[in-house]
Amino acid sequence: MTYENPILPGFYPDPSICRVGEDYYLVNSSFEFFPGVPLWHSRDLLHWEQLGYVLTRESQLPLADCRTSGGIFAPTIRYHDGRFYMITTNVTGGGNFFVWTDDIRGEWSDPIWIDHQGIDPSLFWDADGRVYYTGTHTDENGNNCIGQFEIDLETGAKLSETKCIWYGTGGKCPEGPHMYRIGDWYYLMIAEGGTEYGHMETIARSRSVWGPFESCPRNPILTHRNAHRVEFQALGHADLVETPEGKWWMVFHGIRPSVFMLHHTGRETMIAPVTWDENGWPVVYGGKEIQPIMTAEGEGDVRVARSWHDDFNTAAPAPRWSYLRTPDRMKYTFDKSGVTLRGSEATLDELKTVTFFGVRQQQFGLNYTTEMTLSGDGKAGMTVFHTNEHHYELFAERKNGGMEVTLRRRVVDMLIESEPVFFPETDTLTLCIQANRLRYTFLAGKAGEEMKEIGTGSTQLLSTECMNCTFTGCFVGLTAQGNCEAKYRYFDVSVPANE
Repeated sequence: MTYENPILPGFYPDPSICRVGEDYYLVNSSFEFFPGVPLWHSRDLLHWEQLGYVLTRESQLPLADCRTSGGIFAPTIRYHDGRFYMITTNVTGGGNFFVWTDDIRGEWSDPIWIDHQGIDPSLFWDADGRVYYTGTHTDENGNNCIGQFEIDLETGAKLSETKCIWYGTGGKCPEGPHMYRIGDWYYLMIAEGGTEYGHMETIARSRSVWGPFESCPRNPILTHRNAHRVEFQALGHADLVETPEGKWWMVFHGIRPSVFMLHHTGRETMIAPVTWDENGWPVVYGGKEIQPIMTAEGEGDVRVARSWHDDFNTAAPAPRWSYLRTPDRMKYTFDKSGVTLRGSEATLDELKTVTFFGVRQQQFGLNYTTEMTLSGDGKAGMTVFHTNEHHYELFAERKNGGMEVTLRRRVVDMLIESEPVFFPETDTLTLCIQANRLRYTFLAGKAGEEMKEIGTGSTQLLSTECMNCTFTGCFVGLTAQGNCEAKYRYFDVSVPANE
């Protein structure tokens, strides 16, 4: 069998996975985007359906005025005794907490808060019924390490002191820990090296949940830090899962640079089979490099779908759509003829609640097309959005009985607007963004007429490496600003003929 990585393309970082019977469930970080923590389901680990989100209420996820790459960091999903748990950190809104549900397709509880500093929490149930919290920690000398304590899941209270159980192998930023009991060993797997190009996954084991932990002699067990010519870079932040047949797999994230050392689509979820050597240590994909097309046991060829179409003809948006920070739901109306966005006072340049409705950019070569009808005195259109300081906007305004379209490019303290293009005697336009590895091309036109190019924007200037500490990826979205209403009748994502 062959399959394609990433299995979840686009900004879906920090994957965590659990299995219940023959069903697999996976979650990702979501940072400043709402709802929080995408929730996925699969029966075979390769075909994934988004069930929705774990955090869907403001009481669970306060994100008003959230900074860039604030919000939700690195969730862990686990199942125990009929109940699902998701534990995570809201770094700008309260710290560490967990929520739970007995119905994976239903609502989750309000947060149960945990009095512990650090990020990347995980939960582990031992055979004696004790439950342990494992996460990042700082020792008494200021050194970063992995800390652990026993926790009460009824209240979130600590039942023991926090103990540093492993410092890792010497890479910076030991984080993303997960504890597993496999046979007579406790395995502690963590990420190291930072989430940049030196990212890696390491593992250690002990006969006791408290250590001491012995490092795998082949650490790191997953990395591309010295593999400069492969498609994927910055591999790490992994989780392990066992199939009903006793096979093991690892989910992890990585990036796809558009050109050397530049990426803009974010950290993406990938998967690889795992075997165990004669000494009881995991081997990821036979020790080979992770590739876009992978092989595994089984028959067939599994590929990720690229094209899709949304008519907005349901009462609520499809799960792929996200808002930026806590949304003002009065600004969005869904009916059988499309979605209507009402303009916000705040702009995309601000760390405020804005009218924004977007999807993750999942491939380099895609065309994004919509039809918009505009009324009022504001402006509306499409955006390629990474942060408030790095985004492009294709916006239209009503002028002289027609529509005037401009491309606005924001890159930190630089703001460049194209010469406006006027379309007479219309309130409706087709808007299109054509994406490839190097640039975005922005077009507009009246129905039935040839579209006009409004301008272009470089992918380089929206890449993470051009920004200050950003953990997300590019979205393609719909937006409205000022005193206006914009009706979008559809959103189409297609693969261009030359791809």
